[in-house]
Amino acid sequence: MASSYSTDLKLELMVTGENAGTWGDKTNANLNLVQQAIAGFEAVTVNGTGATALAMTDATISNARNAVVKLTGTITGNIDVTIPNSIEKTYVIQNGTTGAHTVTFKTVGGTGFTFSATEKNIALCYSDGTNIVEISNQLTGLTVGTDVQAYDAGLTDIAGLATTDSNIIVGSGSNWVAETGATARTSLGLGTASDVQFDSFGVGTAASGTAGEIRATNDVTAFYSDRRLKNISGNIPNSLEKILSLNGVHYTNNEVAHKHGYSNTNRQVGVIAQEVESILPEIVKPAPFDIGQKEDGSEYSISGENYKTVQYEKLVPLLIEGIKELNKKIEEMKNNG
Repeated sequence: MASSYSTDLKLELMVTGENAGTWGDKTNANLNLVQQAIAGFEAVTVNGTGATALAMTDATISNARNAVVKLTGTITGNIDVTIPNSIEKTYVIQNGTTGAHTVTFKTVGGTGFTFSATEKNIALCYSDGTNIVEISNQLTGLTVGTDVQAYDAGLTDIAGLATTDSNIIVGSGSNWVAETGATARTSLGLGTASDVQFDSFGVGTAASGTAGEIRATNDVTAFYSDRRLKNISGNIPNSLEKILSLNGVHYTNNEVAHKHGYSNTNRQVGVIAQEVESILPEIVKPAPFDIGQKEDGSEYSISGENYKTVQYEKLVPLLIEGIKELNKKIEEMKNNG
């Protein structure tokens, strides 16, 4: 039984048992045809006044099989360049002709696309076996900078940066630079000398999402208590009397607190800042939610009401001295009893 030929590339399809002794040659010929279809380039001189037919011959190197076809020559009128019908294939077609006339690339019996008289460029297209469609034309209507990324010198600069492990790309004010993690943190305002504000903060756990709340899964160690760092001026006097002037209260956030972001409606316990301020003003501070900062770094009350808060941990020294005074009274009563 004689060989047949594939529809698109016209490769020889050999029948089992045929072509004894020539299989190698015929297979090599087929591989050359495949190579031409994938990577072949050919400059074809066109008929300057009429039609030029590209051929796809069975089992033979042919100009219509090339992946890339450059059309050359001088044209004196509008011309057609055709490929056979029934071929399904992609092409890159370059219009390298001279002369201010159109060039239409099409199938013999179908339609195609046209290079205008001034389009001396390259087109990507495919044949569906009936017609030829220019793929590059499907990109029309895209707006550079909107649908397609426009050239950007900054992106080129980024591409040229060293790809050092753990480097971070940041803006320097005039260009993009690659910095180490420690340097980048400073550039981003997160260095050890930076003043940083967060909404909420989690250490060892997720942040709560509640503005101003800090959560930690372990101890929070702060400040210092070493005697060698303190000029001690004496113990807190009249501690018991001061403690007795304070009230430990149950409370819930009122409407004013709600307006400042404290929406928790649970019952809480605490002391009153104004009462504490009258006996230990050192541990009463402006409430953080009410602190604003001017450009010169000075602080002011955002609300104008000067809301206060208490450093609760610093009530402990007062309690210690109060217990000591109370114990002294108890001992005196025992001794006088």
